[in-house]
Amino acid sequence: MKTIRYEVQINAPVAHVYKTMLGLDNKNTYNAWTTAFNPTSTYEGSWQEGSKILFIGTDENGNKGGMISKIVKHQPNQFVSIEHYGVLENDTEILEGPKVEAWAGGHENYSFSEQDGITTVTIELDAVEDYLDFFNTTYPKALELLKSICAT
Repeated sequence: MKTIRYEVQINAPVAHVYKTMLGLDNKNTYNAWTTAFNPTSTYEGSWQEGSKILFIGTDENGNKGGMISKIVKHQPNQFVSIEHYGVLENDTEILEGPKVEAWAGGHENYSFSEQDGITTVTIELDAVEDYLDFFNTTYPKALELLKSICAT
């Protein structure tokens, strides 16, 4: 896996950006910025430290799938660390085998900092080679969506 990094500056207070990104006050705000990855993107579970969380959506055939993850660290308005450890296919959890071996144990980390009313969101994630182009194309679009949502 390779660690890749993305960053966006948003003209809004850190607490607003943090809550909007995670969908803490309204899950639809999370769903809205993650449409860049999948139009049906959402999550099930909790952002509480130690909790299991599913990042899911449906494919073109209506099948539910996604990633099974754990919130490793959560410091409100500052930092969230997610560890991915499995995949979900049609409500079946797959925790071992070739479908998860390449990236199981990978992290996705969100850092938040504010200076003079501008919040910087930094994302660092571990990605397998096959997904680098996808992330490099999609994550900047997703962060522009987040920026737009936070401005409203």
